[in-house]
Parts: sequence; C-alpha cells; structure tokens
Amino acid sequence: MSAGGNRHAAHFGTREAVIKRRALLALLAALVIVAFLAATAGTTAVPSDVWGALFAFDGSREHLVITHLRLPRVLAGMLTGAALAVAGAIMQAATNNPLAAPDLLGVNAGAAFGVVSATTLLGVTSDIALVGYALGGTGMATLVVFLLGVAGPSGATPVRLVLAGAVLTAFLSSLTTAMLIFDQSTLDQIRLWLAGSLYGLHARQVAAIAPFILAALAVALLLRAQFTTLSLGGDVAQSLGQRPLLWRGISVALVMVLAGSAIALAGPIAFVGLVVPHVIRFIVGTDYRWILPFSALGGALLLLLADTCARLLFGSQGFPVGAATALIGAPFFVWLARNRAGCPA
Repeated sequence: MSAGGNRHAAHFGTREAVIKRRALLALLAALVIVAFLAATAGTTAVPSDVWGALFAFDGSREHLVITHLRLPRVLAGMLTGAALAVAGAIMQAATNNPLAAPDLLGVNAGAAFGVVSATTLLGVTSDIALVGYALGGTGMATLVVFLLGVAGPSGATPVRLVLAGAVLTAFLSSLTTAMLIFDQSTLDQIRLWLAGSLYGLHARQVAAIAPFILAALAVALLLRAQFTTLSLGGDVAQSLGQRPLLWRGISVALVMVLAGSAIALAGPIAFVGLVVPHVIRFIVGTDYRWILPFSALGGALLLLLADTCARLLFGSQGFPVGAATALIGAPFFVWLARNRAGCPA
C-alpha cells in the first residue's frame, strides 16, 4: 500500500474511533437522563426532590420514597442490565456462537435452584443469605457445565459447552419445579424473583452485590481485546498466540460472576444477554474493545427503560421486568434464529 493509502487508512481509523467515543458518551448521557426519569417516575411524583434526597436528606415522605424505593431499583436495574449484556457478549465470543447467552451455561437454572433449595430445604428467609445461595447455585452450575464441556478427547468445544448447558438447565429446572410443587409457601415467597423483578429491592441487597458486578465488569473491560481474538475461533486464536482453552475458562468465570450476581439480585431475566450484544455489534462492528463498553451501557439502558415503562403502565409490582424483556427478546430471537438458519454454514 502507498504512503498516501496508509495515511488515509490511519486517518479513517482515527475518525472512526472518535465517532465511537462520541457515541459512547451519548449513550452514557442517555443512561443518566433515563436514570433520573426513572427515579422521579411513579405513583408518587417527586421530580424536584431527587437532588435534595441525595445531598440534603430530611426524612420527608418524598425523600424516603427516593432513597428507599426508587434509587435501589434504578441502581439494581443498571447493574443487572450491564452485567447480563456483557456476560452475553463474552459468551458469544467464547463459544463463537451468535445465539449464545448466559442461559445456555445453566446460570438461570442454577441460581433458581440455589434459592429454592435454600428456602425449601434449609428454611432460609434472609434476603442477603438468599443472594449467597443464588451465587452458589450459579457457580455450581457453571462449574458443572465447564467440566462436562471439557470431558472427552475434543476438549471444550463451543458445541459441547452449549449442549452441556442445555442438559444441566433441563435437569435443574425439573428439580426446582418439583420442589415448588410441594411447597406453595416457597412459591409465594419468591414468585416475583423467579419472574425477574426489581420490585422491593433494598439498598443493602444492592450494596452486597454491586462490588461483584463492578469488579467483574472492570476485569472484562481490561481484557476486552482478548475476546476479539477469541471470537475468531479456536484455530485462528491459537495461531495468533492465544491459548483458547485458558481464555474460555476465564470467560466462564466472568460469566459466572456477572450473570450470577445479576440473577441473584433481580432474578432470571432473559434475552438481555442475547439482544444487546447483537444490536451493539451491528452498530460498532466486531471489535470487542468497543462491544463490551457499549454493551454495558446498552444493557443498563434497556433494562432501566423496560422496568420504568412497565412500572408506569402497570404499577410498581404489577409487571416484572423479566416479562418485559421477554416480550422484546423472544421475537428478536426467532428473527435471529431464522436468519442464521438461512445462512450457509
């Protein structure tokens, strides 16, 4: 290539990066605006008291509504959406499968099994303790899937990991359903959580889970260039000097912490990890240096919008955010599956 061509390519690359940085800042600004609106929207209108509740709390009803109900819900929505979206993007890179999502690793089923087992068999009622059992169930499910995936001479191929996740999900879901059938009180206690909901979350729950999500997000963003290499496939990644098995293991660990923490906080919310990375990939391309930060902000924005709209239309408790994301994600999944089926292998 000529010197002029090199200069043109470098200029184009720099210009493209500037555009993406501006788009990222615009997405961040949109998230801040939506978060403010979410904190003010509801049956109790308090648009002028948000800053007062944050910086000059006086114990009034409006300030209590914001600090005890609205802000924990807003923060939980942003953390959950960001964690699920980044976990989905990492899963798609690690398995080289555009239909991959945390659900395929048995994360949802593992968390639900952990919570239901703790409540039914051990009589656990503490919110914080249930969060711990949800994380334990998630870790157990992820470890089992990874061990099943690496078993055999072919090692941890993407197909083996997906199949292992599907088998474990079916098994754990059956056990969870069986326990709930025989314990109606447990079903009543965690019904909203099983549907995926931000309703009734306390600040202490958000504070207990936030460090796990934030730490895993930070690690994922620091390693994002490695996920670009991994997404090219095992053979190509190995030819470029990467150890695919090691990085798939790192991916599994990050997915476990991100998705497990999110599900422990808000329940098994589906499709965020599938929809958001695909939309972001369509906008910014296949470079995970951009996909991961855009996915984090996009996931937070999607879940916050879905929860706020559901809250305004049906009340704070009436319509779980998991149902709202399913209404968005299910048609998208069908469209994506049909288009992938029509593409040559």
